[in-house]
Amino acid sequence: MEENEVYVYLFTGFLESGKTSLIQGTIEEPDFMKGETGLLICCEEGEVEYDEALLKKVGIDMVVVEEQEDLTPAYLEELDKKYQPNRVFIEYNGMWQTELLREMQMPDDWIMVQILTTIDASTFQTYMANMGGMVVQQFTDADAVIFNRCDDDTPMPSFRRLVKANNRRAQIIYEHKNGNIVNGMEEEMPFDLNADVVEINEEDYGIWYMDAIDHPEKYKDKTLKFKAIIYHPEGFPPEWIVPGRFAMTCCVEDITFIGFKCHCPQGAEFKTRDWADITVKAKVEYTPEYEGEGLVLDTVKIERTEKSKEEIVYFT
Repeated sequence: MEENEVYVYLFTGFLESGKTSLIQGTIEEPDFMKGETGLLICCEEGEVEYDEALLKKVGIDMVVVEEQEDLTPAYLEELDKKYQPNRVFIEYNGMWQTELLREMQMPDDWIMVQILTTIDASTFQTYMANMGGMVVQQFTDADAVIFNRCDDDTPMPSFRRLVKANNRRAQIIYEHKNGNIVNGMEEEMPFDLNADVVEINEEDYGIWYMDAIDHPEKYKDKTLKFKAIIYHPEGFPPEWIVPGRFAMTCCVEDITFIGFKCHCPQGAEFKTRDWADITVKAKVEYTPEYEGEGLVLDTVKIERTEKSKEEIVYFT
């Protein structure tokens, strides 16, 4: 930390998702505060209460903000002048729009260094089914997503896909309900990777896509076959296409087109939104569109086909 810089840590998640416990566990770490002063801005209060003696011991003042309209740039400036913190911890209200805080003008020396999202694994699927958009906006920009209260039946691979579909760079951590950190289980793919031609069914496209993003090397030199919508990205030569599908991450408003860059000599014969059965050879290489290495496809065979009854694919 350079002189005068104030590190800001944002904690997002619904009420009772474990934000308070995570913050207390963080500040209890030996030498975390290193004798510096801190400010905790608490925007909601759950069943777990802060240990005021601990806060005082490590040099952290706490303020409570009950209404979102009270959390303004002017108020943050006022807090900065009054407490002059070296570190700021914001426990954000799970029902407030995180975008408003991310876009808010903060005091000049405040730097957002980490966003952490806590999720109760036992209720995640229910929340996604009923208020998916609100759930997703909490972890869209998170550096780390912590699923707590996991058990042996928690579908960790499914949870990972849902997060990665909206935030590819997030680190995902699973905490068992006994408090131990557990490794995300390796998922068995619903297709035969050892086949001469790996056939990816329509309902499995989303699962394959996320696995190929996370582990492109698994598909290097593999021949793949799938049904796709053809897309011609603006600025691409006609022999370069993206055969992919529209995918829904949580709700209708979040439908997006997903797919990989593909060299196709017959590309000019297809228009955007045409349907095709395509067989490709996969390789892993750097491409500017990915801002790094990723799966790039070479067309082996492409044929027009009828539009699918279900245009949208899913990640679960």
